[in-house]
Amino acid sequence: MTNRSVDLSRAGIGGFSPGRSRLLEAIWIIIDAVIIDNRANVFSGSRVFLLRLFGATIGRNCRFLHATRVKYPWKLSIGDNCWIGEGVVFYNHDNVAIGNNVCISQETFIASGSHDLTNMDLTLAPIVIKDGVWISSRCFIQKGVTIGANVVVTPNSVIHKSLADDGIYGGNPCKFLRSRWENRERSAV
Repeated sequence: MTNRSVDLSRAGIGGFSPGRSRLLEAIWIIIDAVIIDNRANVFSGSRVFLLRLFGATIGRNCRFLHATRVKYPWKLSIGDNCWIGEGVVFYNHDNVAIGNNVCISQETFIASGSHDLTNMDLTLAPIVIKDGVWISSRCFIQKGVTIGANVVVTPNSVIHKSLADDGIYGGNPCKFLRSRWENRERSAV
């Protein structure tokens, strides 16, 4: 066994840039805390309006339930008819692109940034969630993942690799369970 440790005072931010001025970032932090991540604000429309105002691309008929968090709205793109559940966190240091008709359920954590294991430098990779996906509650989606069209991910799953279209996946680590469309009469997960 070695006696090595990482000197965190030397860890860097890699190629990360917030993509906006420090002033705009500070204003967003306040808006996020007071309105976006506020359980008392029950109005999805106000969240959508403010996210768009700060640079998010959000399609028609999208619902953001109360207490949602978005680190950098200008790095978030969401298609039409999407539902974002209560407590969902977009820790999006890199871009997160979500297709149409996607449901992301309660307390899911989406992180497009992490740290290098050897020196703790920040590492980034975008996340893509394609059309028709349902991410069940309390899932964790790691950087660099693409989730294929029409995928269902069962609760409490950790997605660290890309998932192919039309499957039901689950677990930690997330694994293929079966086709979404087989045995359609058993549609509940």
